[in-house]
Amino acid sequence: MTESENTSTSKAALWGGRVMSYLPATMLLLDAVMKFVKPEAVVKGTVELGFPESSITPIGAVLLVSTLLYMVPRTSVLGAILLTGYLGGAVCTHVRAGHPLFNIVFPAIFGAILWGGLYLRDARVRALLPLRS
Repeated sequence: MTESENTSTSKAALWGGRVMSYLPATMLLLDAVMKFVKPEAVVKGTVELGFPESSITPIGAVLLVSTLLYMVPRTSVLGAILLTGYLGGAVCTHVRAGHPLFNIVFPAIFGAILWGGLYLRDARVRALLPLRS
């Protein structure tokens, strides 16, 4: 157990939090790698959203660094904050592009899952945001 995964966390909550954290984080890592590889679909989708092709690599770098910070227990809160900003930008982009509601809401739901996983696995986050009964 790391310093933030103390004994007050049940094994079930700890493993549930890890799954809730690392499955979506793995998807974000894959997305970041695709921004470096730049397959045609990524380039086409980015340009259709109004971004220049030259922005793909810097966006991928921000996503990669933010996700790696999130996956390391010591820096996970900073990573979650950075990913919240990143996903907020995705929401804004989909609103501006006039996409359907699902495309607009999905990044926010994804962010909530990341924070939920962090809440379950990190006592520091639970101490900051205690659930009230």
